[in-house]
Amino acid sequence: MKTRITLILLTLFMGINLGFAQQDEECMNNLSIFDSYVKSKKYDDAYGPWKIVREKCPKFNRAIYAHGEKILTHKIENSTGAEQVAHIKDLLKLYDESREHFASKYDVGEVEVDKANLVYKYMDELKMSKEEDYKMFDEAYKRDVDHFTNAKGLYTYFSLAVDIYDAGAKTPADAQKMFDKYDDVIEVIENIVGKNTLGLNKLVEKEEGGSALTKKEARLKKYYESSIKAFEDQVIPSMDKKLGDRANCEVLVPLYEKDFEEKKNDAVWLQRAMNKMGEKDCTDQPMFEKLVVQKNTIEPDAKTAFYLGVLKEKQGNKAEADKYYDQSFQLETDPLKKWKLIMRVAEKNYRRGSFGKARQQYTEALGLNPSNGTPYLRIAAMYAKSANNCGDSNFNKRAVFWLAANEAEKAGRVDGRLRSTASKTAVSYRASAPSKSDIFTEGNAGQTIKIGCWIGRSVKVPSI
Repeated sequence: MKTRITLILLTLFMGINLGFAQQDEECMNNLSIFDSYVKSKKYDDAYGPWKIVREKCPKFNRAIYAHGEKILTHKIENSTGAEQVAHIKDLLKLYDESREHFASKYDVGEVEVDKANLVYKYMDELKMSKEEDYKMFDEAYKRDVDHFTNAKGLYTYFSLAVDIYDAGAKTPADAQKMFDKYDDVIEVIENIVGKNTLGLNKLVEKEEGGSALTKKEARLKKYYESSIKAFEDQVIPSMDKKLGDRANCEVLVPLYEKDFEEKKNDAVWLQRAMNKMGEKDCTDQPMFEKLVVQKNTIEPDAKTAFYLGVLKEKQGNKAEADKYYDQSFQLETDPLKKWKLIMRVAEKNYRRGSFGKARQQYTEALGLNPSNGTPYLRIAAMYAKSANNCGDSNFNKRAVFWLAANEAEKAGRVDGRLRSTASKTAVSYRASAPSKSDIFTEGNAGQTIKIGCWIGRSVKVPSI
């Protein structure tokens, strides 16, 4: 009896294995077929064999989901009406299946944002509201903010918050909720940009040290630069434009006055309110001073020291302002946050013509964030502005433009985002420097010229 049962079980087991083997072979064949079609961008031809593999072997290969997104996107873009809606819903389902079958390869935040972006694009076709789509983005933010890194998704998340505010009663509580969402998204962006900047800095330091990047490092550098550029040059400015006058001083002051007594011991609220008024240039408002003083009372830090400097500067006390600015630099331990503080003060000194102090601070900024070439462009501009005052002859005055061009070129070398601007700027400066005929007449090719005044640098005359 035992022998018979054993034989039956063995036969059944072999039959199951054979079935799986046949299924695997069918899936493998169809996988190969749709993979080839997708690579040739023949998405309609890929659809049939892809669907077979998806239904019969959902765990077979991740290409089911990576290629499936391309196939269904093509179907959506080339259909209308009920057929299009069916494909949209199928893609939403595919996103969920990717998480179900390959959880380690598809993060929650990434998948949820992909779904929310798709719904936003086809909101009318799906007959869904902005509130419903906002909830999808909000779910991604709450469940997995670490993987909510999609630039388009982050902008849309905030944009929907503004649209919902505009369509509502616009109460102070609604306004505060919108401002909070702005701060939430900006914090996410700053974290992403910060991580990418630290990675980029390492690669720039390697190159500046004379070592060539590997192919992988070169690709990584390009990714870091494009990601930072997308957030800093596109997403954040678009968010600020979307927020617009909804966050002007006339709106912010009464809002913060109303909530101050209730929130005055909430360091996060004070910090965000202080930052918002600082960003919107409401620093001459009594409410701004009230926020800064209170924040400094309960939780002094680098940012409050900086804003105390702003207040002293507004009062005309530059010496006291500089003391607070220096204090903010000393208190800040995060290199990128410290870089931002130093850059803000350096820009103040640049605008007021304190070029020597500004150069010192721009140089400190370069040490903290070597992949951002803006300080080099500022130093170059200061040299160019000072050319007429820092030379003892017409030739030597114009020689200052060689110094300016050299600094501009450094900006393009370390910062790919500024390469074009830096190159054009350097060409412009060199056009103002002595020509070859001037050098021939002066008879000083290859000699070194010392530049006086605040510049205190030397420059070598080019050979001709």
